[in-house]
Amino acid sequence: MSALKISTGIWYLGVLLFIYSCKPAEKSSVELRLWAMGSEGEYVQKLLPDFEQENPSIRVNVQMIPWTAAQEKLITAYASDNLPDLFQLGNTWVPQFAALQALEKLDPWVQNSGSIKPEFYFTGIWNTNVIDNTLYGIPWYIDTRVLFYRSDVLAQAGFLSPPRTWNELYELSQRIKKNAQKEQYAIFLPTNEWAPFVIFALQAGSKILRDDDCYGDFTSAEFKRAFTFLIRFHQEKLAPIGISQVTNVYQAFADQFFVMYLSGPWNINEFKKWMKGDLADKWMTAALPGPDEKTPGVSLAGGSSLVMNRKGKYKNETWKLIEYLSRPKIQTTFYQLLYDLPARTESWSDSVIRNDPYMRAFYEQFQHVVATPKITEWEQIAFSKIQQYAELAARGVMPPEDVLRALEADVNTILEKRRWLKSRDRNE
Repeated sequence: MSALKISTGIWYLGVLLFIYSCKPAEKSSVELRLWAMGSEGEYVQKLLPDFEQENPSIRVNVQMIPWTAAQEKLITAYASDNLPDLFQLGNTWVPQFAALQALEKLDPWVQNSGSIKPEFYFTGIWNTNVIDNTLYGIPWYIDTRVLFYRSDVLAQAGFLSPPRTWNELYELSQRIKKNAQKEQYAIFLPTNEWAPFVIFALQAGSKILRDDDCYGDFTSAEFKRAFTFLIRFHQEKLAPIGISQVTNVYQAFADQFFVMYLSGPWNINEFKKWMKGDLADKWMTAALPGPDEKTPGVSLAGGSSLVMNRKGKYKNETWKLIEYLSRPKIQTTFYQLLYDLPARTESWSDSVIRNDPYMRAFYEQFQHVVATPKITEWEQIAFSKIQQYAELAARGVMPPEDVLRALEADVNTILEKRRWLKSRDRNE
């Protein structure tokens, strides 16, 4: 090979190296970890290609977590300092992880955001993520409970519209029972669910707990009023008792075994499957009745939120993903994929939701929703105690007054550690 060729080759190589060195360095890719529960973990992946196209330096790794294993897996990840950058929490779990100091405080992020503001959400839903005046989560999808009812049976009982007060609900139930041609109940108030008893207590003005959530408040006049009102439906056989009498709620509703039921958006498609043919236009949803004509019937502020790992490395990128998943258009798309109700109020103006007659009751109800007590012990209280004692009262094993005293005593025992911690904090 000639010296000239060698020199020319070296010259070209030098030029290429110079050109390459002058190129701006490509930004290294960031991989965000997102944990989502149940079906949300599967369907959220369908929303992410557009986000990654908008943000080519960010990749999102989604891990699907079964709801049954979610809390244990999150606690284990927290203990091993391995929480993902972004994860989904049921809103009753937010207090627990906030107490562990596992969550990023989001107030500064919202203050600097042009797309996420409290006024873009239902007030009661937004409030579920506020613990001690600090915001820890952004509502992702929401739910609450409304009244599912058989409109044809209500009309036969002289009610052309659903009941709006407790008195109307009781009067309607008596008429349905009186007119029944077969074994039939007016309303299903399952005693293996705590929600109806807490909902009516909240409607009556009960705080459920008292003294900074350190004691139960189940013997208060407000809780007693609501509890005895509901137990009366069981005592007078206006409601079946427990799941032993109702093994399939959809079949029972279609067969008129019961006429009214407090449930959430997760059951709309199931009822549509059962209420078809001649039954398709014989059922509807309505906002819950209130204690009186002046007081709207509140319901539970349910759903899931997006929370950020306080120790996450990529907080700016994580916030971008939260903002993306919070866009009204994206929330509407998520609803179409999974029927999770959007947290953003703007999404409710979309014709996909606005034109669904069963959704109107939910929109009305979301104007009047409240959070359950924001303490780590709440689920233990609700599932293991309120349900247990409600069934004892419904079956007549104990008088309601004795039930409420025993319930309050048990809950006070559960809250003993909370009282100790509060006392210690005051003395420090």
